[in-house]
Amino acid sequence: MPQEHYFSSKPADRSALRTVRVRLAGRDVEVETAGGVFSPDHVDLGTRVLLDEVPDAPASGHLLDLGAGWGPIALTLGLESPEATVWAVDVNERALDLVRRNAQRLGLPNVNAVEPSDVPEEVRFAVIWSNPPIRIGKAELHALLRQWLPRLEVGATAWLVVQKNLGADSLQRWLADEFGDRWRIDRASTSKGFRVLTVTREA
Repeated sequence: MPQEHYFSSKPADRSALRTVRVRLAGRDVEVETAGGVFSPDHVDLGTRVLLDEVPDAPASGHLLDLGAGWGPIALTLGLESPEATVWAVDVNERALDLVRRNAQRLGLPNVNAVEPSDVPEEVRFAVIWSNPPIRIGKAELHALLRQWLPRLEVGATAWLVVQKNLGADSLQRWLADEFGDRWRIDRASTSKGFRVLTVTREA
């Protein structure tokens, strides 16, 4: 089989699926992954740093994983908050297919794996957890954050993990300049080469 592009958009066929054991929400689980998505063999270090840093997820409301990949963040949200509605958003159909498979495997009917346009416009989020796709480029990343951060509820926080050498500090400065006085931008932690940034909507 020829090697697939790093971001393959079509769903993987059965022969390409692999099962890996990972630790999510304090438990060991088996999930399905495939080539052509980000970090198919394990929970990547940035996502692990984020999951180790965030507080408990809200028990209810709408929770967003922006740039879901095969689903480690969305699945964690689903496991921690079974009464909440989790949105796993990605533009990669292969990633979304894997999230759906994994949500079914783990018994998580509250996890919705969808393209951005499929999230109803009226939905507002009680939290956002994201390992955002930095490598799409600065302009595209800024457009993504402009689209989704304003959909936080007042008082809610987005938690973003960004590698230091991929522009975490410049992103923090941009967030402060872009969102202004009604938002609070903080650096929650630095660990293993990553920054965890928080963006809180105060009004």
